[in-house]
Amino acid sequence: MNQMIANQLLGSQKIAFIQAAWHDDIVGQGRESFIAEMEKYGISSDRIEIFDVPGSLEIPLQSKWIAETGDYAIIVACGFVVNGGIYRHDFVASTVIDGMMRVQLDTNVPILSVVLTPHNFHEHEEHHQYFFEHFKKKGKEAANACVKTLENRAQFMQEKAAA
Repeated sequence: MNQMIANQLLGSQKIAFIQAAWHDDIVGQGRESFIAEMEKYGISSDRIEIFDVPGSLEIPLQSKWIAETGDYAIIVACGFVVNGGIYRHDFVASTVIDGMMRVQLDTNVPILSVVLTPHNFHEHEEHHQYFFEHFKKKGKEAANACVKTLENRAQFMQEKAAA
């Protein structure tokens, strides 16, 4: 995809990438691989704006604020919800995903999730390395989904305008 096609998909809008700070060394791999893959599609990093939030619970509200500006064609959210023993991590993960779904349905701005919730994560090298690499894979997958979603949106808008 060249820059002209990227401009057709985004127009004057940008892509928002929200990143939760918990385990930012791991989560950051998702961001970096997302940006690298988007550049392969011809969408430069200056069209991707990064938003940092304290944790994954803050992603839905940040998404809403971003979506309501009208400046962003799509939002990608990246976080790592682990069982830290304080509260149920499955509750947090469900709350985050439900919130992101509600925001995208209410605002018509798609939100892609790279919010991962492993069944078990322990602070040792083997798990750290596994998820470090896994977020690279998920960032790349999010970029592919991002481009496909933008293509679908462009096609829909074109068909709607022609009708």
